[in-house]
Amino acid sequence: MKKIEAVIRHYKLEDVKNALTGAGVDGMTVTEVRGFGRQRGHKEMYRGAEYTVDFLPKVKLEIVVPDKMVRDAVDTIIRVARTGQIGDGKIFVTDLSEVIRIRTGETGEEAL
Repeated sequence: MKKIEAVIRHYKLEDVKNALTGAGVDGMTVTEVRGFGRQRGHKEMYRGAEYTVDFLPKVKLEIVVPDKMVRDAVDTIIRVARTGQIGDGKIFVTDLSEVIRIRTGETGEEAL
């Protein structure tokens, strides 16, 4: 099993969610986050004064999938979330040693 974390633009969330659901992903966790990468934020004007916005709003999507679904899930996120501009986000894939469903005590892929 793998955990896929994707940091994407907030307005792409609904499209990514629908595409992943269509690809067979059953559940996901979404968190509103702030951060920066290569773009290093941007400058804005407020009442005539210029200031730098270092941390940009993003959305972090977390899903857990069986090994056989990893490539499809990652490809789906890339295809739907990509705009081709700096700030599209990142995807992180990590191994999971164990998953447990609290309600039933099921473990492994049965817990997904």
